[in-house]
Amino acid sequence: MASTDDPETNRKFAQANAAQFPVLADPLKQTAEAYGVLSPLGYASRWTFYIGTDGKIRDIDKDVSALSAGADIAKHLEQLGVARSH
Repeated sequence: MASTDDPETNRKFAQANAAQFPVLADPLKQTAEAYGVLSPLGYASRWTFYIGTDGKIRDIDKDVSALSAGADIAKHLEQLGVARSH
């Protein structure tokens, strides 16, 4: 996950939500800009990028719902043929 919030805000978010994944802090918005998700108002669009082990973008989901994102990502990874780890 990437966020344009500062590291401390991201840390608090991760703790409050028991996140078990890394959160990239991008307060200078350089990553958001590089991926083309920075809006004119300075907020990052909520897109999911599926990046292969070769570092190439395999797919982009531009219709992300915060309420179902986890399930949607799992389904999309399955559709891409990504093996599930246990």
